[in-house]
Amino acid sequence: MDIKKEGKVLFLIVLTFFICYFLPVGTSRFDNAVMEALYLIKWYAREHVLLCLVPAFFIAGAIGVFISQNSVMKYLGADANKFIAYGVASVSGTILAVCSCTVLPLFSGIYKMGAGLGPATAFLYSGPAINVLAIILTARILGLELGIARAVGAVLFSIIIGLLMFFIFRKEEIQRTKIHANIPVSEPKRPLWKTAVFFASMIAILVFANWGKPENNTGFWYVMFQYKWVFTSVSGIILGIILALWFEIQWWKIIITAILCVISAFLFPHEPVVAFSMGFIGLSIITLTGTDETKEWFSSTWTFAKQILPLLLAGVFVAGFLLGRPGNEGIIPNAWVYTAVGGNSIRANFLASIVGAFMYFATLTEVPILQGLIGSGMGKGPALALLLAGPALSLPSMIVIYNILGLKKTLTYISLVVVMATITGILFGIIV
Repeated sequence: MDIKKEGKVLFLIVLTFFICYFLPVGTSRFDNAVMEALYLIKWYAREHVLLCLVPAFFIAGAIGVFISQNSVMKYLGADANKFIAYGVASVSGTILAVCSCTVLPLFSGIYKMGAGLGPATAFLYSGPAINVLAIILTARILGLELGIARAVGAVLFSIIIGLLMFFIFRKEEIQRTKIHANIPVSEPKRPLWKTAVFFASMIAILVFANWGKPENNTGFWYVMFQYKWVFTSVSGIILGIILALWFEIQWWKIIITAILCVISAFLFPHEPVVAFSMGFIGLSIITLTGTDETKEWFSSTWTFAKQILPLLLAGVFVAGFLLGRPGNEGIIPNAWVYTAVGGNSIRANFLASIVGAFMYFATLTEVPILQGLIGSGMGKGPALALLLAGPALSLPSMIVIYNILGLKKTLTYISLVVVMATITGILFGIIV
């Protein structure tokens, strides 16, 4: 018998027993926190999983199948045009719905194959810090101001951090670019414009389906809201045509899916999510029973979904338990939160940046967590600081980055993220 191994097992058993034994069931604060967690996860499942996450999973799956790493290297390599390299790296997150740990293999690959330190670190930050779904969720749940600030801040951060990393380590980079090997780029199966239209149609579905109602019942934004499902349907029709013409999907499968969506819309006129769900059920069947290429797309989508969704729902539950819903307390009193990150002081912004940098946020879990924090008294400046530092860093990602870049570059990267997030949070808090 391995005494050391069995001792660890015994310790875990004893620890679990004592947690269960002393579980404060029956106390008002604990019972209320459990109910708040259940209320929040129910709300999140109804409002965001079907409309936000399902389209995002398909987009993320398509990224892994239809955009090759060689294509990424073409624009991020050491010999690439610097304007293009930093431009592509800074906006990569708008389509890469990944977390700080998921982006690491791509970062490691492009860096070791010759991508410059500047574009590579810009990509490392941008990948998890900004994506279409994150922008929509942030603006919809936390407010338009924070949504815009997050989008603009993440793009600018990635460029500035990349440029600073290159400038600080420019001597090493000059030497490195002299010895790196050129990366061969394979010819894509489809022209770039077809791939762009394909992704644009899916992003349009995601954007229009989640178009929020404006405060005023007049003007352009309200008209867009009134016809959001018309625009979503048109985007879905365009996607169906693309699948038939460019992905060799049989027409009858697409037509049957469209008919089922129309029938669902008539049967449940006040529940458009039913027709929307029917469309993605049809898309799942179409891709799963289509060509080898679409089967790979579905497989990639499913892999992404089963990795992210459990973490996301768990994160929502924990956020509800600890912080409750806006206007309702969880296990942590509002006074504690306000004392730590309330207002717009340097300490509050710095603490929010540090906590965000070391915590692990699965993709999108930062939004419900911040929703609870803001409802408990967190200032908007520290909220933005956490949004800019949290998704881009985590303790696990720091360890991997250290193994790739070494101690000096890793500490420099972490420090840049934390300091810039703190300064930006302070400025945003002053402005708003």
